[in-house]
Amino acid sequence: MKINVTPFHFEELIKKGYSLDLIFLLMLIHNEMDISLMCRGSAKIDSLHQSLTRKGLISETEDKITTMGTELLVFMDTKEERKIVKNKKSTTEFDEWWNAFPGTDTYEHKGRKFSGARSLRAGKDDCRIKFDKILLEGEHTSKDLIEALKYDVLQKKEVSVKTGNNKLSYMQNSLTYLNQRTYEAFIDLIKAGNSIEETDKPTGGIYI
Repeated sequence: MKINVTPFHFEELIKKGYSLDLIFLLMLIHNEMDISLMCRGSAKIDSLHQSLTRKGLISETEDKITTMGTELLVFMDTKEERKIVKNKKSTTEFDEWWNAFPGTDTYEHKGRKFSGARSLRAGKDDCRIKFDKILLEGEHTSKDLIEALKYDVLQKKEVSVKTGNNKLSYMQNSLTYLNQRTYEAFIDLIKAGNSIEETDKPTGGIYI
């Protein structure tokens, strides 16, 4: 892949806040060049590398180009005069995920009440940013994240009913859940065909 810089490309890059230095570094990563030595040897290059992550062009955990980064390189490699379209924020999907995340570890499930003392939702704006970055990596969809969360929560509630022990009390808060990529294990379970076997509705009671 080569950088095809026409006046139109240059103007579009400036409008979207991208520099040619940034594009070139992204291309090196695309070509699987190890840029770690370059980053350690130059504060400016290291700053550019951080900008790639901040702008959602590479993933946070490794130098892996996101869908947005790939689209940008495709734009640079074409002679067609088309605008750079940045991915829209997944507002609706994030809200669905956020609403599915338990507010606290106090809840009722199948007639049994469980009393807790923790707030589980934390940093909504930070969670939204993290949610969007995960989607930009291109490995998981919003549906994957939502279904994984629902699986996790239902599993904990089912085990709570069976054991009388409030398992939601051990759940991470929403921001930690995303930062530590806890959802990945449940995505794998769902893709492997696993499901949760729900218990019959028990008699009432309150568990601390």
